[in-house]
Amino acid sequence: MSAPQTHLLVVDDDERIRGLLQKFLIRSGFLVTTARNAAQARRLMAGLEFDLLVLDVMMPGEDGIAFTQDLRKTNALPILLLTARGEASNRIEGLEAGADDYLVKPFEPKELLLRINAILRRVPQASAPIDPAPKTLHMGSVRYDLDRAELWRGDSLIRLTATEAQLMRLFAAAAGTPVPREKLAGDLPKEAGGGQERAVDVQITRLRRKIEDDPRQPRYLQTVRGEGYMLQPD
Repeated sequence: MSAPQTHLLVVDDDERIRGLLQKFLIRSGFLVTTARNAAQARRLMAGLEFDLLVLDVMMPGEDGIAFTQDLRKTNALPILLLTARGEASNRIEGLEAGADDYLVKPFEPKELLLRINAILRRVPQASAPIDPAPKTLHMGSVRYDLDRAELWRGDSLIRLTATEAQLMRLFAAAAGTPVPREKLAGDLPKEAGGGQERAVDVQITRLRRKIEDDPRQPRYLQTVRGEGYMLQPD
C-alpha cells in the first residue's frame, strides 16, 4: 500500500497567489487545500487533518502572527510563514510566535518546496492536534460528518444514494482542491455510470440539490473550469 499524500493547508487572502501555490504544490506531489483567511482555515482544520500550514503573515482581520500564536495553544502543526517583510525583527517575531520557518516574498518556488520538505523531515510527528476537534465540514445550514460519512441539515439526516455518498467522501477528502471529472468517473461504481464523465455531471446536479440553497448558482460544490469540481466548505 502506498503512503498517503502529505496534506498542506495554504492560507492567503490573495486569490491569485493561493491558486498559484496550490497548482505548484499539487504538481510537486502534495494534497493541497486552501483558505482565504484565518477564520476559514480554522473551520477546515476542525474537519480535516493537515501535515503542514503555509500561512501568509499580512492578512486583513486576524493576521498570520496572531493566528500562529493562538494555534500554538492547542496544536503542534508545523507552520511556514510567508511575508513581504524581510527585516530580522519580523523574522524573529514570526519564530517567537511559534512558526517553524519563515520565507520572505518574493521567493523561488523551488525554495518554498525545499523549506516545506525540510520542516516535514524535522517534525514528522507534529501534525496531530493536542485536542482534536470533531471532524465536520460546514456548508451553510448543511454539515458533513466525515467520521460517519453523513450529511445533515439541522437535526435532519439527508438521505444520500450510494453514488452520492461516494462523491461526498471523495470531495471531503480533498476539500478546497479541484477533483478532475475523469477521477470522479473512475471512482464511481459501474452501475452508477462509473467511467462516464457525463454521468458524473448528472450525479453532481443531484448532489447540489441536497447541499445548495440555490443549485443553479452553487456556492459550495463548485465547477472549476478546465479542472473539474471542488467542494469549498465555509
